[in-house]
Amino acid sequence: MPKTQTATLSQDGLGPASLLPSLSGLLREWLPRQRWFAGKGRSVTDLTLLSVTELHPGCLHVLARADCAGHSSTAAPGHDCYQLLLGTGESLSPRVSPAVLGRASEGPLAGLLVYDALQDPRSASLLLERLRTPGTAGALRFERDRRVTIPTGLAPRLLEAEQSNSSLVYGDAYILKVFRRVRPGINPDLEVPWALVRQGCTCVPAPMAWFRTSSPWAATLGVLQPFLHGAADGWTQALAALAAGREFTEEAYELGRATAEVHMALAAAFPVEPQGPPDTGPLTAGMVERLRDATHAVPELLPYAQGLRSAFTELAALDRPRPAQRIHGDLHLGQVLRAEHRWHVIDFEGEPARPLPERRRPQSPVRDVAGMLRSFDYAAHARRPWQPEWALRCREAYCAGYAVEAGWDPRAEPALLRAYETDRAVYEVLYEARHRPDWLPVPMAAIARLARRPRDRRPTP
Repeated sequence: MPKTQTATLSQDGLGPASLLPSLSGLLREWLPRQRWFAGKGRSVTDLTLLSVTELHPGCLHVLARADCAGHSSTAAPGHDCYQLLLGTGESLSPRVSPAVLGRASEGPLAGLLVYDALQDPRSASLLLERLRTPGTAGALRFERDRRVTIPTGLAPRLLEAEQSNSSLVYGDAYILKVFRRVRPGINPDLEVPWALVRQGCTCVPAPMAWFRTSSPWAATLGVLQPFLHGAADGWTQALAALAAGREFTEEAYELGRATAEVHMALAAAFPVEPQGPPDTGPLTAGMVERLRDATHAVPELLPYAQGLRSAFTELAALDRPRPAQRIHGDLHLGQVLRAEHRWHVIDFEGEPARPLPERRRPQSPVRDVAGMLRSFDYAAHARRPWQPEWALRCREAYCAGYAVEAGWDPRAEPALLRAYETDRAVYEVLYEARHRPDWLPVPMAAIARLARRPRDRRPTP
């Protein structure tokens, strides 16, 4: 185990201002290398420590604001708040050494090694203990559902696959999601599952404990839920079906039913609003703006821009109000788990890049449906040769299952479905062009299909 610093914050005055000289240089180099860092490809131009709390001797909870340069010389700079658990010690065991940020050269931590404490089993175990026994630590508050009992002695392990957050699994019984990018307000990944469980929805793991902060503003920091041991995500299962040369329509049908169950529970738990012409104007304007920005960044979109814009024109022309409600917000095959022949929907945080009020705003449930349809398309293109007909059969089965459970068929709203699927595909093009150029042909194949007129939009290889 590491030899940690045992002085307390109050004794040594390890506040944000005094700690900045110790941590600034280390964090400027370390943050951009993390997979959950939002400013991919950008350097940290300024760093501010917003709050520091000692969770236990040698482990600091830090909220740090990182200011980044823009994507280009003309792009606006940005800043985000990140949650960090930083351990300090004179030396470290080989098990923890890969988590090292470096050795502080100045300030109150001078001479000490600084490391990511979530990769330290001792710190991870003590974090669970905080959730087991609710209370406060500085501005941090640890809470749990008093109806459940969380056992002690569960060995922690850090999942490697997380992209935008960090997750700890305890004894294959619980999973703690630690939000890395922190925004003011309650996080939907706590708010929504809690509301769904109260509605009796069985497709969503129930929050069992959580922690939050009141400084520098109120925000959710992490949520503990049951870990679905032995579950596989939908993306993995879809690729396995493709590799085995078998259909995925039965699973897609049941996934459609599970999606509809979640949507109906959300409609019961949160207000439902009519979305008519006054609302579709700003909605389509945002879609057009995203298309314009993507076209400037990815010239391959130019030949399709007019056809894609027609999808948004069709949406703007709708004159009958449609219901808008709370939705998942980022639904795809990676956000669903299948365990014991049942689908479970997870990760209700929405798209982390979007502002929190926008993620909590009532929207058309067709947006979630469109996200899943795009995911079937991605799966079909992930293996060669491409199998567009496989994706089409999955799409039809998914919508059929949704219709049986919800009482209405998303395919009966072709203008809505096309607009949301187009908006999603445009986002995918921009993302792939920036981060995974080899994947750009996947959304571009959808772009070619969606830009055509409604009479013929079957997927083509």
